[in-house]
Amino acid sequence: MEHPYDGSWGYQTLGYFAATSRYGSPSEFMEFVDRCHQAGIGVFLDWTPAHFPRDAHGLAQFDGSHLYEHADPRQGTHPDWGTLVYNYGRNEVQNYLISNALFWLDKYHIDGLRVDAVASMLYLDYSRKPGEWIPNPYGGRENLDAIAFLKRMNEVVYAKFPGVLTIAEESTAWPAVSRPTYLGGLGFSFKWNMGWMNDTLKYFSLDPVYRKYEHNKLTFSLLYAFTENFILPFSHDEVVHGKNSLLHKMPGDLWQQFANLRLLFAYQFAHPGKKLLFMGQEIGQRHEWSEARSLDWHLFQWGSHQGVQRLVSDLNHLYAAEPALHEVDFDWHGFECIDANDSDNSVFTFLRRGKRKEDLIVVILNATPVVRGGYRLGVPQPGYYHEILNTDAAIYGGSNVGNAGGQQASSEPAQGRLQSLVLTLPPLAAVFLKWSPGS
Repeated sequence: MEHPYDGSWGYQTLGYFAATSRYGSPSEFMEFVDRCHQAGIGVFLDWTPAHFPRDAHGLAQFDGSHLYEHADPRQGTHPDWGTLVYNYGRNEVQNYLISNALFWLDKYHIDGLRVDAVASMLYLDYSRKPGEWIPNPYGGRENLDAIAFLKRMNEVVYAKFPGVLTIAEESTAWPAVSRPTYLGGLGFSFKWNMGWMNDTLKYFSLDPVYRKYEHNKLTFSLLYAFTENFILPFSHDEVVHGKNSLLHKMPGDLWQQFANLRLLFAYQFAHPGKKLLFMGQEIGQRHEWSEARSLDWHLFQWGSHQGVQRLVSDLNHLYAAEPALHEVDFDWHGFECIDANDSDNSVFTFLRRGKRKEDLIVVILNATPVVRGGYRLGVPQPGYYHEILNTDAAIYGGSNVGNAGGQQASSEPAQGRLQSLVLTLPPLAAVFLKWSPGS
């Protein structure tokens, strides 16, 4: 959508009904969406009803009065971004924003909307000190008008376009964000799991020597993983403003940084929830992202970057092909820990299940640069466990430590299970094993 300031990356939207002219005409954007659909790619808009720029050629004081915004700065200005706040309680504002959401879904055939900064809409005291905000009529901090607006927006969108998705970037513990409005929820399809993202990146930024003391950062998300329909995001916010690229958040020498990055992506794809990567992460981008320059495409001259891209491609294909990795994403029946407490070895092992008994994958994560031979792991049933992914494979830039393609389970009990495997765990790597009844 059209925006006046390049550095806002499009978030400070003024022309809500205009496709930005930076990349072509409206008809060319329509063709882009159509070509994506022909290739089986969905297109989502990052929609920004929380941002309201002050520019004189926008809606601020549109008729000389505070028509779309609040007059009182304790309600009508945003302290973080220097922007204004929509008066969501006004019918004019609700109609304007909801009609805009419908416009993109209708005219451009967009597949869904990711709604930015939902937390800033829900709380009257968001980024405000005591005395800088006005409580709601019941004395609380909840923005009742914004809550009603979001519920109404989702209800109208789904009524008119049943197949689309709406996604909330909501960074707090607000309940039932991705639950239907008739059950008291906000009505979104998905919610970003910001807690998982923060814990995961803190864990992976640690030298492996210290990871055993922070093992809970790898496992804590499973305590709440099924309270919402979560998306696991590594977004633009994590690779800008001095935060470094994902690759260079990783500790160790360059080989270990690449191995850690491959392990990170495998953990993301194995963890319950839908997946989100930002552009450049799939090639091991070295620089922080900037709107002022292209991605580092020249990195493809190096095998290590080719390996990351090949792994992400394989993870995407594996995720789509294996029901155990996606079919039961939002329910406990799709996940089971084998051992969440092996902090001394920094090893985390779990199962992913589909709806059928035969759809079963064992996931092993080794977060240290140590090859662990003779690692006994309990498995739920007899049969053969095929090694269908190993992030330490040579084709990804790894050291090629593995398990010769798989292993037959033995009747030796381990971790409370009657069968087990004795595995070699590659360094800083993830291994996925798929069960089958025979050898």
